[in-house]
Order: sequence, then C-alpha cells, then structure tokens
Amino acid sequence: MTTQQLIDQIKIKKSFLCVGLDVDLNKIPKHLLELEDPIFEFNKAIIDATHDLTVSYKPNTAFYEAYGIKGWQSLQKTINYINENHPEIFTIADAKRGDIGNTSSMYAKAFFEDLNFDSVTVAPYMGKDSVEPFLAFDNKHTIMLALTSNEGAFDFQTLNVDGKELYKQVLETSKNWKNSENLMYVVGATKAEYFTEIRKIVPDSFLLVPGVGAQGGSLSEVCKYGMNANVGLLINSSRGIIYASNGTDFAEKAREEALKMQQKMESILK
Repeated sequence: MTTQQLIDQIKIKKSFLCVGLDVDLNKIPKHLLELEDPIFEFNKAIIDATHDLTVSYKPNTAFYEAYGIKGWQSLQKTINYINENHPEIFTIADAKRGDIGNTSSMYAKAFFEDLNFDSVTVAPYMGKDSVEPFLAFDNKHTIMLALTSNEGAFDFQTLNVDGKELYKQVLETSKNWKNSENLMYVVGATKAEYFTEIRKIVPDSFLLVPGVGAQGGSLSEVCKYGMNANVGLLINSSRGIIYASNGTDFAEKAREEALKMQQKMESILK
C-alpha cells in the first residue's frame, strides 16, 4: 500500500483511526471461548463492525505470541481476512523488532512477505543497519519508535546529548537512511507538546499515535500540533474500542466507540 493510497482512504472515510487488535483471552466475551479459534472470531467480529470507520488495524504481536503456535495461526487468519475482504485497510504489525542486519532482514521477510502486512514497528536503538533491511521492501512501511507514551520514555528518549534531545537526533539521523521515504514514526499522544518540534524535523511523515483515550492523550491537542497538509496522523485506539463491552453485544459497542472517534475526526478534518 502506498502512502498516497493511505491518504486517499483518509479522505474517503473521513477518518484517520487505527484500531489496535490486542486480544487478551481474559478480557474477551466468555461465549467466544467455546469456539475453535476465539481470538480470530473476536477479531473478525470487530473488523466486520468497524472496517468502514477505520483506515488501519494494528495487531500487537505479543498478544498472539503469548499463545504459542495457535496465537500465530490466529494472527495469520486475521491478517488474511483483512487483506482478502478489506484490501483498502492499512495493516500494522506492532512487533517492535530491530536487530543486526541479517536478523532484521528475516523479521522483515516474516511480516512483509509471509504475513503480508503493510507495515511493521521497529526499535531504532541498534541504528541504521537494524532498520534499513525493513526499508528495502517496496510499498511497505517501517514505523520507527521516536517518542513513546510510556513513563519510561524519559529514561532515554528525552536525554540531552550534545545540546539536543536524543529523540530529535534519532529523527534527524533516520532521514539520511536509504529509502527513508518509507519511514513513519511512533509518537505518543501523551507527549502532545512535543509534536511541534517533531514536525519541524519530519514535516511530511506519517505519525502513529498511541495513547489517546485510555492513556489520557487528547485527540484535539495531537491534531492541533501534529497534523500536516495530508493529515499525517494515524490515531490508535485499542482497549477503548475492542473492550467497550464483554457481552454478546461487544461488536456493536465497539462500533459505537469507533463511530465516536470517527465523528470527532471528521469534525477536525472539516
């Protein structure tokens, strides 16, 4: 999926919502546990209920790896279902990979070729040769951690190094890597005041923004400081949508919450 195709979908759906498919068997409706593959059945119902309101789905791979081979099979069925039925959706493997070159090449192959995701999240700590193997894939996107929404982000990311915060140096350095036009960045919604500085460095890049809602981030603040001419934002919501209900009406309630987000986004886009 090209960046322009993603921009087109945002305009068509009047939405820049990304729904996180972080499935915990302890939280999904109990009646699904009687089915052969409760994780996939949960995801399928959420997708069927929300696909017209969102431009992206983001399974966090940890929630699938935790269940071993069955979890991976559920993930594969989920991504296949999206690709076959809703190819206009931008898919994100939230895997936070990043290792030396040949290992990163295999990670990239796993998510881009075998599972056929449009993008994957990566950690930049090991530098250029850990990220460029992901960037080598045509029409695939690498979403690099820049400034995250967790408390520990201040341990390293905002440290002053030679007069400049580390996260800014990461952003600036990454722009010089091969195929850097395929880069997107993770910026937490709870760091809204940083978006102005980030946009000075990467004015045209898409930013994946977790932390709106459950973690306290403000949609209006993020958009005020982070939006560019092509919107340039994917606002992720996971728990607030997929766990809106744990009853038999879970899909309908998920749609209601997704619709609330979409309507706010449509208003902002106007």
